[in-house]
Amino acid sequence: MKKMLLMLALPLLILACNKTLVETTNFLETPINLSTHKLATFSFVKNSKYLIVFESGLGDDHNVWHKKDIPNQISAVSDVLLYDRAGYGKSETASSPRNINSLRAELDSVINKFANNRKVILVGHSLGGMIIRDYAIKNPTKTAALLFVDASHEMYNRLTQAQEDMVYNTFKSSNGEKFGATLEAKELIENTEYMTTLPNLPNIPVIALTSMKINADHNQTDRKLWFDSKEALKKGITDFMHITTTKSGHYIMLEEPDLVLSNLKALLAKLP
Repeated sequence: MKKMLLMLALPLLILACNKTLVETTNFLETPINLSTHKLATFSFVKNSKYLIVFESGLGDDHNVWHKKDIPNQISAVSDVLLYDRAGYGKSETASSPRNINSLRAELDSVINKFANNRKVILVGHSLGGMIIRDYAIKNPTKTAALLFVDASHEMYNRLTQAQEDMVYNTFKSSNGEKFGATLEAKELIENTEYMTTLPNLPNIPVIALTSMKINADHNQTDRKLWFDSKEALKKGITDFMHITTTKSGHYIMLEEPDLVLSNLKALLAKLP
C-alpha cells in the first residue's frame, strides 16, 4: 500500500515538470492583491446565474484545465473563473504555510472578487478536491454544487514522512524551493489530518468522477480503497452521483474531457 500511495504522486510530478503554455485569449487576466502576495485570475464573465470555479491539483496551474478546452466550452452556458495558486504560473509566492486552510482562504478571496453574490459551482482535481471541500463546508450558503475529479481524500492519501519528503524533494529539484507545489508538499501529511476533522459536506448536488483504471501502479485492492474514499463524500447528501471510469487515469479531464463537461452541464441542469 505504501508503494501505491507513493506512485499516486508520480503522475502529478511528471505532468508538472512538462508544462506547455496554453493560450487563453477568451479569458480576462486580472491580478488579485492579497495582503502578502498577488494572485493571477482568469475569468469569462457575462453575469450568468452561477459562477463555475476550477481548482487544480498539486503541481498544476490553471492551464491544466485549458489543455482540452473545457473552460472555453462550458463558458457558452456559464461564467467561468480559474486562477493560479500562490507560486504557480503568474501568481506570486506566499510565505505562509501552504496548507488546506490557507489555500481555502485564498480561494474564498478570489471567489469574492467575482461572484457578485452568486453561488458557485466548484470543480476540484486531486488536491483541489480537498480545497473545494473545505470551502463548501465553511461556505454552504455560497456553494451551489460540487464536481470532484479524481479528488484526493484522507482515507487514501496517507503518506509517511519519507514519502512526503520524496514528493517535496522532487518538486524542489525540478522547479525550485519557491514553486507552489514544493511549498504545498510540505503540508501533505498535515492536510490529511486536517481533513479528518471536517464535518460532512453541505446537502447540495455533488458528482464525483473516479478513475478505476488498473495498471502497474494501481491494482484492484488499491482502486477499491480509492473508490471507497469517494463514496465517503456522500454522507448527508441527498443528490450524490459517483461515476467511475476505466478509460482514464488520474487526469480524467485530459483523457476524457467530455466526461467532465457533461457532468458540469448535469450539475447546472439540477440547479434552480
